[in-house]
Amino acid sequence: MSGDSDASRKILRQIRWVLGLFIAGLVVSGLTAFPLEWELGLLSRWLDADLTAPEGGLRWWVARVNQGLTETGREYSFLAYGTDWLAFGHVIIALFFIGPWLDPVRNAWVLKVGLVACAGVLPLALICGPIRGIPIYWRLIDCSFGVFGAIPLLICLRLAGRLRERDSL
Repeated sequence: MSGDSDASRKILRQIRWVLGLFIAGLVVSGLTAFPLEWELGLLSRWLDADLTAPEGGLRWWVARVNQGLTETGREYSFLAYGTDWLAFGHVIIALFFIGPWLDPVRNAWVLKVGLVACAGVLPLALICGPIRGIPIYWRLIDCSFGVFGAIPLLICLRLAGRLRERDSL
């Protein structure tokens, strides 16, 4: 029986490690929405972004977004409150994954809702992106968050199923 208990503890450690990375990713990606103007300024300098670069290219796009953010921040700084809420939302969503971190079998539903959210990233980016004038390469970057976010959740869901099977023996 001790071997079963050790195996269950090992599975739980694996789930916690993977979910810990997922939670950290949500928190970090959320917190990066606070200093957006500063971060975009850094990226702009790093890429040598320039509005005279070929229109639609990455250097042009980053320069355009940087210009938009800077001008909006100067004239309408209250609009950044929306990205503050985005950051807050990421942190709050991350808190929900503490449930599966503590008890992955009982809280497997949170992992499933997370997978639905990851799947929802794709139509959001692919439908709203063109409406907002977002270049296809940027929409694909956004889609990658849904795809790569689903991977740890699928791993945890599979491990939670193994844990449930072990505990039912």
